Amino acid sequence: MTRRVAVIGGGSSGLACIKSCLDEGLEPVCYESSDDIGGLWRFKENPEPDRASIYHSVIINTSKEMMCFSDFPIPANFPNYMHNSLIMDYFRMYADHFQLTKHIRFNTKVLQVRQRSDFAHSGQWDVETENKDGKTEKHIFDAVMICIGHHCHPNLPLHDFPGIDTFEGTYFHSRDYKTPEEWRNKKAVVIGIGNSGGDIAVELSRVTKQLYLSTRRGAWILNRVGDNGLPLDLHFNRVLDFLQLILPFGVFCGLGERQLNQRFDHALYNLKPKHRLFSQHPTVNDELPNRILSGTVQVKPNICRLQGSSVEFDDGSVVEDVDLVVFATGYRFSFPFLASHVTSVSGNKASLYKYVFPPELERPTLAIIGLVQPLGAIMPISEMQARWATRVFKGCTKLPSVASMLKDVQCKQETMAKRYVSSQRHTIQVDHLNYMDEIAGLLGVRPNIPRLLLTDPRLGLKVLFGPNTPYQYRLKGPGKWAGARQAIFTLWERVAQPMQTRPCDDPKTKRSFMWPLILSAAVVGWAAYVNRNNFPAYLQDPTALLDKMKVYLPAQ
Repeated sequence: MTRRVAVIGGGSSGLACIKSCLDEGLEPVCYESSDDIGGLWRFKENPEPDRASIYHSVIINTSKEMMCFSDFPIPANFPNYMHNSLIMDYFRMYADHFQLTKHIRFNTKVLQVRQRSDFAHSGQWDVETENKDGKTEKHIFDAVMICIGHHCHPNLPLHDFPGIDTFEGTYFHSRDYKTPEEWRNKKAVVIGIGNSGGDIAVELSRVTKQLYLSTRRGAWILNRVGDNGLPLDLHFNRVLDFLQLILPFGVFCGLGERQLNQRFDHALYNLKPKHRLFSQHPTVNDELPNRILSGTVQVKPNICRLQGSSVEFDDGSVVEDVDLVVFATGYRFSFPFLASHVTSVSGNKASLYKYVFPPELERPTLAIIGLVQPLGAIMPISEMQARWATRVFKGCTKLPSVASMLKDVQCKQETMAKRYVSSQRHTIQVDHLNYMDEIAGLLGVRPNIPRLLLTDPRLGLKVLFGPNTPYQYRLKGPGKWAGARQAIFTLWERVAQPMQTRPCDDPKTKRSFMWPLILSAAVVGWAAYVNRNNFPAYLQDPTALLDKMKVYLPAQ
């Protein structure tokens, strides 16, 4: 019998899970509580309870070549950094191409996921659902993949802000922010300098009377545009990752910080944090320095208290007549339909082997997909997790012992605690390349660089020195894609195409005699220096100089 797999959530991770199940001959049934795919990336004017929500202007921070699914490149004419509406277009293309939508049950909420009484033998689950009419149903599944993300439940720490109950203006979490127009000529404070906080501060500053950006720690600010105008994430490769492994952490951070400070001095802009560059999830924002330089954004420390319409900061400064406070203070994740003994969440931490499998289940038939915060794109990581999990469900790949998995979980938690600033934001951090290679190794699709260099040198060099694109993980092993090599070789064409929107002829080069003159002068000068002792004799008898030169001239 074909094994049935319940996929909970129809966002990017859910789509990858449906596709991976189909690739492995499994039967997926996806339950999506809304009426459409897309998850986080589907903009809705009115946020829905327990669902991710974005603002209208959101543009992704990872370039298209680094965020695409590994066997379905984003169209060449799409911009390198895409607006959320284009991301939705891509998801629809992906779902249509692989015929995924027919496996999705829309407007269906999962109420409960429980182990069956014979779980130790069968590994099966009882899944209870409710449709939009309130009708409940129970289903039996051989495996479950949870793909609800970690941006559903806003973290709103009002207890940390004395006097918030007396505030006369408006305050809300960043998930409730949509557009800036209603705050024109108002005073606004944004709390938090993550990616959402930075974006909202910049956008509001274009219309507000004054925007104050409050941050406890400061942040290192990265730019989407890297060297030579290329997307920043296309500069990261395996060589750079190797340097990160061999160089002391402080030295590697120092190199990056020096480069960021060449763009703008973080201390001068009052943004420099106490932590090192790679000790916090970086903030990507192209415009924030410009807004600070123009005075429309003022960087402030943490808020001490609020009183009426005034806001007092830790440095003693007070801003009067504040109309709006936006809490860009992150999110909490949980699995309300899952029993706590299956996997518990405490302090935004969940004990999961490789951030996917609960290590103490008797049968490995539950996988949590996309519960990571990568230094890079989430889509290829979710896809890699899904490919691995479906192979585990089929029994093609085995998990290690419980003791080994628990040791791995503890090791990762300790490593994270040493490296990152203590924060609920830094509980599921992974380095994109290292984590992709780690899971790819378990799946059997990690690129073998030495072998590639011997058998296909051109491809090997591109994999080693080029961007770490998702296509690399379709070159061999389960799920091998015949188009992977071509996708790697044509990457830069897809990067360039959306920017080639007008003819741009190179100016004709004019022949210059400057360099020949310089070289000739240098040769004459050198000859004069070598023969400086004979120079007076040559002046008295120039024929002697000509006789000497004839030696070096071709014979007649």
